[in-house]
Amino acid sequence: MRVTGLGHAGLFIETAAGSVLCDPWVNPAFFGSWFPFPDNTDLDWTHYGRSADYLYVSHLHRDHFDAENLRQTVRKDITVLLPAFATDELERELRGLGFTRFLRTRSGVPVECDGLRIMITALTGPGDGPIGDSALSLDDGRTVLLNQNDAHPLDIAAIREFGEVDAYFVQFSGAIWYPMVYQLPLSAKKEFAARKRKGQFDRALRYIDAVRAEHVFPNAGPPCFLDEALFEHNGTGRDGESIFVDQVEFLRELAKARPNVQAHLLLPGTVAEPEDTACKLTHRYTDKEIDHIFRNKRDYLRDFAGRQRDTLAAERAARFPELPRDRLLAELKEWWEPLLTRAEHICTGVGGPARLDVGEVPIVIDFPAREVRLWDGERCRYTLSTTGDLVATNIARREVDWSNSLLLSMRFTASRIGPYNEFLYVFFKCLSMERIEYVENYYDASQDDGQDIEMGGWRIQRRCPHLSADLGRFGQIDGEVLTCALHGWRYDLSTGRCLTADGHDIRATPVR
Repeated sequence: MRVTGLGHAGLFIETAAGSVLCDPWVNPAFFGSWFPFPDNTDLDWTHYGRSADYLYVSHLHRDHFDAENLRQTVRKDITVLLPAFATDELERELRGLGFTRFLRTRSGVPVECDGLRIMITALTGPGDGPIGDSALSLDDGRTVLLNQNDAHPLDIAAIREFGEVDAYFVQFSGAIWYPMVYQLPLSAKKEFAARKRKGQFDRALRYIDAVRAEHVFPNAGPPCFLDEALFEHNGTGRDGESIFVDQVEFLRELAKARPNVQAHLLLPGTVAEPEDTACKLTHRYTDKEIDHIFRNKRDYLRDFAGRQRDTLAAERAARFPELPRDRLLAELKEWWEPLLTRAEHICTGVGGPARLDVGEVPIVIDFPAREVRLWDGERCRYTLSTTGDLVATNIARREVDWSNSLLLSMRFTASRIGPYNEFLYVFFKCLSMERIEYVENYYDASQDDGQDIEMGGWRIQRRCPHLSADLGRFGQIDGEVLTCALHGWRYDLSTGRCLTADGHDIRATPVR
């Protein structure tokens, strides 16, 4: 098996039984905010797109689903490996690009394809990507590969039943807007960013321990930011207030925490050939070039930004002009109020009005009243502020997932009183009746199953109230605080209150 890194989560996997092209991302994503790091624009994308036998797109986030690259460089009669998502949005998008051949998989069920065993584990909760995320397992008879992407599979034991993993590609870096966009004192932002980086590392470490792969490759990140307005978000920020740890930084910390793990640097164009306990690694960069990329990162990114100046200008020119106040309000009312009427769990979970400042126009999404209106001066626990052209563009394009456009762009600011509210952000990623229906039905069906476990002197419900992770595997108790290591959510066991977000209380009693 030969695996060529294509940047970010992109892989080109060659085996004697066929080749798989995974998540080929090269064009900037999220309103021109995210670029792959390091630069992968000079790879031979046509070669990979024309010679692959299979195409695997893990999910619809645009740092994985690059519509322009898929349209231009990937042959349309390729066999697409389709995860078993609850909605058919990914298939519809791919068909719209001209793809016609699909191999539909069942989650966690291996399929044989001319000597290549394939398994896709699909995640379908409201917090999993844009209503769906997935991981890919491959076995060519000699080597077993697990490509996790952004997915956080809950049952690693089931994945390992597919085969003892030789090559494991694990997400390790930040992929969210928190805490960078929040209006906080620098000291608080630095503290929250440090916690987030530690949580990211601990989660990756837990997966590495559970998968027990022969070879580990940090993958699926980080992005870089070439627009001057976002440039200081790169890496860990100027003063440690950002979360985008790079490959070399992660490998350095991993070597300290797990010195016996064989971990390898995968860059765009790097070819890895894992074979039992050995792994031949061939970089297209010289050692001097690699040293420059990571040791002189700011200089490298300034040069990269210069090469992308025209691309960024074209993205800005493609945005729609700001809408007048009356039309802006009318558009959002017509679009969102029918969704709010159906969104019982979401509206109850948000529990109050949220403010959306669009340029100079303050708008309120009144979740209890199921209404979109102008702000009337009332206190709102959650406020998001952004520019009118971004909102106008999302309205014109009928963007059903503002997480996959505006929020991940980090071209907004946020403030809140109290803890994170997952339901608010679920609403912004479910701006179609299809998605609202799915999520509301999901919440109906995912109530606590009543099972309890005992750990650390407490009897607690087995399933995490966030996304139903098995707390017997992922739970950690320190005093009276339980942390679910899968996503870092915390609970006060003495009261049952979720310390991370509203509306996710846990059942817990001390063992006497």
